[in-house]
Amino acid sequence: QVQLVESGGGLVQAGGSLRLSCVASGITVTDRTVGWYRQAPGKERNLVAEIRSNRDTFYDASVKGRFTISRDNAKNTVYLQMNSQEPEDTGIFFCNTWQAGAGHWGQGTQDAVSL
Repeated sequence: QVQLVESGGGLVQAGGSLRLSCVASGITVTDRTVGWYRQAPGKERNLVAEIRSNRDTFYDASVKGRFTISRDNAKNTVYLQMNSQEPEDTGIFFCNTWQAGAGHWGQGTQDAVSL
C-alpha cells in the first residue's frame, strides 16, 4: 500500500523559508518520479517541482531559483526547500507519485506566506 505523508508547512513572512518533507512507504522514491504540487485557494492543483529516478529535476518557472527539490534515499523521503517565499506561493502542497498506473497523493501540508 502506497502512502505519502507530507509535513513542514506553516505560516511564514515574505522572504522567509520553509522545508517540506514527503515520507513515502510502499514505494521506493529512488525508483520513480516524485513531484510536489501546489493548490492555491480556489485554483487547480499544479506541478511545482519533481525529481526523477536519475535525480534529474524539473521546476515550474514561478519557483525556479527559489525552490529546491531533493531526496534522502535512506529515509525514503523527498524534500522541497522553499526560499525567498512570496505571497503567491500560498497554498496546500501535495506530494505525488505513480504506481502501477495509479496516482497517489498525500494529505497535503499548508503553506501561508504573509506580506
